[in-house]
Amino acid sequence: MKKSVRTSLAAAGLALLAAMGLWFVPGVKFSACLCAGIAGGFALWAMLIRWADKSRNGRVCKGIFLAIISIGFVGFCSIETLLVSRGTADNINLKADVVIVLGAGVNGFTPSLALSTRIDAAAEYLTAHPGIPAVLSGGQGPGEDVTEARAMFTALTERGIDPNRLILEQTSTSTAENFRYSRELLEENGVDTANADVAVVTNDFHAFRAHLIAQRAGLDVFVVPAKLPWAWLSVNYYAREAFALVKTVLFD
Repeated sequence: MKKSVRTSLAAAGLALLAAMGLWFVPGVKFSACLCAGIAGGFALWAMLIRWADKSRNGRVCKGIFLAIISIGFVGFCSIETLLVSRGTADNINLKADVVIVLGAGVNGFTPSLALSTRIDAAAEYLTAHPGIPAVLSGGQGPGEDVTEARAMFTALTERGIDPNRLILEQTSTSTAENFRYSRELLEENGVDTANADVAVVTNDFHAFRAHLIAQRAGLDVFVVPAKLPWAWLSVNYYAREAFALVKTVLFD
């Protein structure tokens, strides 16, 4: 067996072991699936190497596969650069006319880790800019005993944010609906959304896509990014977000 084939199969085995280990780590199922896909890619590459040694068709398929992987890798790295550049922006001191806080999962009545970090960032921004109204946007999904908006409202008021500043949007089930329904509520409350500067609070990995979707909704926004507490968890979500962004651009 050629050394390149052995190396590819060894890499496939390591990636598969990583996938199996990550599958049992909370919050990183996507990384487990990604590692499984990488394992499959290395295994296929080993097969193509052996086929290429035997036939011209094998060499052609090997070249096509290498080109696809190379283009995909460059594209992935380019997207990640965009995501990180938007997610690391420090906009806490920028003044907005209104704030929209995007919801995330709720476990029963308890905000998930992602939502907790958004609540932290929202509390910091609203405290730094008193008087600015905020829309708390998020409906109720499976396993949630309250809407995401209500969970945010409870947490923010417990931190001393004036409840009169908070507007609840409790029917949205996607980021696009977050912005569409929030805009409608703001207009009902006398905000000229076409000319308002809007601060959007969401997680850092979600900042670029949220900005894109907000623009589609006709809002002029900047993002106040909320950061997850652990780097390994951020890596998982940044990787997943690259594929989510492609889906949003191509299909939504």
